[in-house]
Amino acid sequence: MDGHGAGGSGIGGAGKLTRTPSSLLRSSTVRNCSSFQAVLVEDPEPDDKKSQAPAQGKALHPHGLRPGGPPHPALILALPLALLLLLLLLRDDRHLLLLAAAATAALAAAAAAARLLRGRLRMRRSPQSGSVQWFIGDEDDRPHHARDTKSRTAAHGRVVREGVEFYSNGDCYEGEFHKGRCNGSGVYNFFGKGKYEGDWVDGKYDGYGIESWARGSRYRGQYRQGLRHGHGVYRFYSGDCYAGEWAGGQSHGIGAQTCSDGSSYVGEFKCGVKHGLGSYHFRNGDRYAGEYFGDKIHGFGVYRFANGHCYEGSWHEGKKQGFGMYTFRNGDKRSGEWDFGTLKSPLPPTDPSVERAVQAAQRAAENAFHLPRVDEQVHKVVMAANRAATAARVAAIKAVQNRMDGKFCDTYV
Repeated sequence: MDGHGAGGSGIGGAGKLTRTPSSLLRSSTVRNCSSFQAVLVEDPEPDDKKSQAPAQGKALHPHGLRPGGPPHPALILALPLALLLLLLLLRDDRHLLLLAAAATAALAAAAAAARLLRGRLRMRRSPQSGSVQWFIGDEDDRPHHARDTKSRTAAHGRVVREGVEFYSNGDCYEGEFHKGRCNGSGVYNFFGKGKYEGDWVDGKYDGYGIESWARGSRYRGQYRQGLRHGHGVYRFYSGDCYAGEWAGGQSHGIGAQTCSDGSSYVGEFKCGVKHGLGSYHFRNGDRYAGEYFGDKIHGFGVYRFANGHCYEGSWHEGKKQGFGMYTFRNGDKRSGEWDFGTLKSPLPPTDPSVERAVQAAQRAAENAFHLPRVDEQVHKVVMAANRAATAARVAAIKAVQNRMDGKFCDTYV
């Protein structure tokens, strides 16, 4: 199924990101919705995210000059020539003007060569801002000169918080880093599959965010330690939807499940399936309110058929089992002990066993109808998830811009 349950999602040295198939798919009632069957193949697990280190080249000295090296050849030639001209000047007065001009030119050439040499040496000592290293990997594996880059760039104010990280399977992360992991706001792109936009803590989804998948499914809500946890809304590409409470990556607590065929369930979930009290509206118009166990009608409850008939009593795994009463739309009643959906031992409606079962069923239905709703909490969480996704997109834009501008993002800051 789409969706990155992010079970233990670790980026930037934390492990691999995984997507947990929605436990809603195990629901026998949900399987009536055709879209829930096709979701399983939409989102295969991504490969491990491996750190990559670009090849480190040797830094070259500009123009081959090194501090403390031999003087420029022009300077060596110019100084003896100047001395020779001065000697000739002293010995022969007939060529006074010619020798004076030659000596002046030689001295000027020597001074120019000296200035050129000093300028090149200054160029050698100045930092080369155009050479920026983007190193990704564990700190122990980083070359010594790569670790030194952090202090050099920090001195010049070029270290930034936002960066881009690529993985061998084609995935990439754009956003904020801290201590070598994705922390803060960021966008993780699954190559050709989908993306996550939102909050990160220690390389895992944590806080608020949005998952979007290639076929159109989307989750907006809360996360904890890489898993959906809190309140959230998952909309399948087919139009089916679950909105409510989550725990450990599964629907857990009170929520509302709707299918594109018109059927719906509002009530309690446990580990991804209907469990506890709830009410179900079937696509054919039937309605049930009462107890569920392991995704099946089980316990006491009231089932009202679209044709006006009604059963109140005990259930076992979706079948009438135990004591109960069946009322026809014309008012006729059949009551007693039921076995696998059929009346086994007829008893009058006033029998104490039948009365107790009918009363228990009515109480369970009433309690199911009065379960607290979580619509308001879900709405607030969805708004927070939208804000977190917007912040993540801004961080991703900054990360890409930093890279284009040649700014260094040290993931270990």
